[in-house]
Amino acid sequence: MTVSEPDWVPPGVDTKRANPARVYDYWLGGTHNFLADQDVARAIASIQPGTRAAIRANRAFLGRAVRFLAAAGIRQFLDIGSGIPTAGNVHEIAQQEAPESRVVYVDVDPVAVAHSRAILAGNQNAIIVDADLREPEKILAHEGAGSLIDFSEPVGLLLVAVLHFIADAEDPSRIVAALRAALAPGSYLAISHATYEGPAAQAAEKIYNRTVSTEIHSRSRAEILQFFDGMELVEPGVVYTPQWRPDSPSDVPSDPSRSWGLAGIARKP
Repeated sequence: MTVSEPDWVPPGVDTKRANPARVYDYWLGGTHNFLADQDVARAIASIQPGTRAAIRANRAFLGRAVRFLAAAGIRQFLDIGSGIPTAGNVHEIAQQEAPESRVVYVDVDPVAVAHSRAILAGNQNAIIVDADLREPEKILAHEGAGSLIDFSEPVGLLLVAVLHFIADAEDPSRIVAALRAALAPGSYLAISHATYEGPAAQAAEKIYNRTVSTEIHSRSRAEILQFFDGMELVEPGVVYTPQWRPDSPSDVPSDPSRSWGLAGIARKP
């Protein structure tokens, strides 16, 4: 007997090979993942038991970032590498803060794109664009992005847990510089990024890169800071994800470095 794929899986998608978006979805407690994704997630968690907490800390940073940007008056958001939608999506948070907020999600993963389209059906102020971060010019020129975002006005650009999938050979600095250049003054850039500081993170990265279809390229704090060149970092600067303006002091673990990721937000003057 042949077991059919769920109806949200696009034709041709390999569910036998772990996929970054689905592994992330599993760690967040989502349902859009398969045994291959779950096996990889559990293997990494066996080396670094705090993995799920680290991933949720990154997701929580995304929520705080969107609320911060909304409070700063941002009403249009460009979320590149948005992944599979789950609770607390950018458009839900932004439109709760300001109903007129417009959100353009961008992802190249077919599962993320297909499910996003289903989730966003009927929402006139949020769309998903099928495009690759490696080609920023195509994102900026995409008619879907242009239909909701006016780049002559401030934008909230979100690059959350995505730049570490770009290899050095693909020149991530050039990619981010092209996106920064398109932003109007008063825009903000929010980034979270895996860092290789700490032996547990290095060991987990090795397992991930052996088993998942897209490799992670962790970077140092100094390298991550360079993505904000020409912008004004807001307090507290680039810190471990739980440390970026936590809702409560109790949300910051005793060892924040176990979150694996660094995060920061900067404003374009």
